[in-house]
Amino acid sequence: MENIIEVRGLVKSYKKLKAVDNLDLDVKKGKILGLLGPNGSGKSTTINCMLALLSKDSGSIKIYGKEMTPESYDIKEKIGVVFQDVGVYDELSVYENIDYFCGLYIKDKKKRKELIDETIDLVGLNDFLKFKPKELSGGLLRRLNIACGIAHKPEIIIFDEPTVAVDPQSRNNILEGIKKLNEKGATVIYTSHYMDEVEELCDDIVIIDRGKVIAKGTSESLKDLIEVNEKVSFASEIINEDVIEKIRAIDSLIGIEKKDEFYHLSFTHGKDNLIKLINILNENSINYDSLSSESPSLNDVFLSLTGKELRD
Repeated sequence: MENIIEVRGLVKSYKKLKAVDNLDLDVKKGKILGLLGPNGSGKSTTINCMLALLSKDSGSIKIYGKEMTPESYDIKEKIGVVFQDVGVYDELSVYENIDYFCGLYIKDKKKRKELIDETIDLVGLNDFLKFKPKELSGGLLRRLNIACGIAHKPEIIIFDEPTVAVDPQSRNNILEGIKKLNEKGATVIYTSHYMDEVEELCDDIVIIDRGKVIAKGTSESLKDLIEVNEKVSFASEIINEDVIEKIRAIDSLIGIEKKDEFYHLSFTHGKDNLIKLINILNENSINYDSLSSESPSLNDVFLSLTGKELRD
């Protein structure tokens, strides 16, 4: 599949700190790429270099096969950016804000109105067109921020933590809107510390840390990189050490711990882990409930690879 963005050997330093260290990145046309990393990993610096908002020390950034520079206005007009920090004008109404930002790219008034109306429908702001930003809730303000970034119908859209501190209804509205944009052909780069969003939205995922790519692939292929293949939990009375030793003897068990009344077990790739555990509990007359089994999550992958959780 065609790469719409190609980053090769990107290096960017701030004095003695190398924020991005020989980074390679491909973004495929029509796909949603999840870009993950802990604070200070180099995500924001990479994005700002891709947008030519920061000058790089070395490396190559090509978009549509052309080197990206501060003067690449023909490329920039095809890109929409929704930064985490809301950037709208307090003195303008919802409609006026969207019209202003769309007008930076679309001069034809008739075409601009069509695009604005389509965007307003997409983000669900029809009932708030005359409101000023300070009159909007946090979720509605986020939707306005998104509308201002996408109203000119860009082919590439970068979303930087778009659902931070919004209510569940607005969060769902935003995620559904991103899916619709992608279905209509937009290529999306998506950063978030909500791993469920990334799993739901993204076709490909890249994890970076200390300015380097440390893993990339689909959500499922990334899960194959870590040792844990299955997590089992159950609630029970205190189990004697003889039974614990029998559980430890399950060949694919790699960890067991007790928190309150729950036992938490981790298994590597193996067959019938849950059945083996149940047989041991039943054979030893151990009463248990709330038994659950689940595959590792993307958050487990992230923690295993970086040793950190994504944080605000």
